[in-house]
Amino acid sequence: MSEITTRTVGPKDAKKALIKAMKVKRPMFIWGPPGIGKSDLIKQIGQDTNSHVIDIRLSLWDPTDIKGVPYFDEASGLMRWAPPVELPSKEFAAQHQRIILFLDEMNSAAPSVQAAAYQLVLNRKVGTYELPDNVVIVAAGNREGDKGVTYVMPAPLSNRFLHLEMTCTYDDWFEWAALNKMHRNVIGYLEWAKDDLYKFDPKVRARAFATPRSWSFVSELLADKDVDDSTLMTLMAGAIGEGIAVKFAAYQKLADKLPNPTDILSGKITEMNYKEISAMYSLTIGLCYELKEANDRKAPDYVEQVNNFFTFMMANFETELVVMGAKIALSTYKLPMDITKIVCFKEFNAKYGKFITAAANV
Repeated sequence: MSEITTRTVGPKDAKKALIKAMKVKRPMFIWGPPGIGKSDLIKQIGQDTNSHVIDIRLSLWDPTDIKGVPYFDEASGLMRWAPPVELPSKEFAAQHQRIILFLDEMNSAAPSVQAAAYQLVLNRKVGTYELPDNVVIVAAGNREGDKGVTYVMPAPLSNRFLHLEMTCTYDDWFEWAALNKMHRNVIGYLEWAKDDLYKFDPKVRARAFATPRSWSFVSELLADKDVDDSTLMTLMAGAIGEGIAVKFAAYQKLADKLPNPTDILSGKITEMNYKEISAMYSLTIGLCYELKEANDRKAPDYVEQVNNFFTFMMANFETELVVMGAKIALSTYKLPMDITKIVCFKEFNAKYGKFITAAANV
C-alpha cells in the first residue's frame, strides 16, 4: 500500500486556513500527531475571534448522543427526540457572536458514531435538531499511523470535510510560548536544543515523550516552587522522557547561576562574570518577561529599564541573543519604545539594527 502524500502546515498557517473556512461555514478536519496543540489552536482561535468553543470528545459518545433519545410526547401523541444538551440551542447561540463546535478525537469514535455525525457535519442538522446559523464545525484526530486508537474514517464522512494536516514547527511554538509566558528555562532550553521540542516516534513504545503539550506540563511544574529536586525530576521524566529530562535538569543548574533579570533591568548588575551561552537563552527570555511586566503595570522607571535592557545586551550577549531579545520585545510583545528617551538607542541601532529589522520585520 503506497504512502499518502499530504500537505502539512504549522499552527500559524493552520490558524489562517481555519479562520477562512469558518467564514464560509465549511467544516474542517485537523489531522496531526499527539501533543502538537490541535485543541489549543482551537481555543486560541476562539479567543482571537471572540467565539465560544464547545469542546466535544466524540470518542466518548454513543450514536444516540448525537441524534438524541426518543421520548413520548403525551400532548401530541407522537414520538419525539430530545437533542443532547452539548449541542447549542438557538437561545444559547444568540448569546454569542460565533460558536465553534469542536468535535475532537472524531476518528477515535466508533464507526456507528461517525456515521451518526454525517448529517450534522454536512447538512447542519440531525433528526429535528438544526445547528444555529452562527455555529461552525471543526473536527480533529490523530493520524492512523500514530498508534492511537483510531478507526478508518468512512469515505462519505471524509468527503464532507476540508482536510488539514498540522505539524510541529519551532518558530510557531516559540511565538506562542513567549506570548503565553511559558517558563523561561523551558523556552531557553528549547531555543538552544530545538530538536527536543518534539520527540514522538510511533515506532518506539515510549510512555513519556517530548511534545509541545508535555513541555507545557514541565512549565507548570517549574512554576510550583514547593517541590524538591528529586520529585521534580521524577515528574519531568514522566512528562518528557528520562533522557531529555536529564539534559534539561543539567541546563537548569547552569541557568540558575545567572543573575536575576530584575537586578539587570534596575541597573544593579551591568556585567556578567559567568557566561554559559546555552543558559543565557533563559536569561534573555527572563529579561523580556520582566520588561513586559514593567510596561503592563506602567512602572515609572520603564524607560530606564528599556535603556538598561539594551545596554546590558550590548555589553554581554552574542549577536544571536541580542537579536532574539529585541525580536521578542519589539515584534512579539510590541513593547512601546520612545527612541528619543533611550540613551543607548543610537549605538544599539548602529550595531544591530539591520539584524533586528530582518529578524523581527519591524
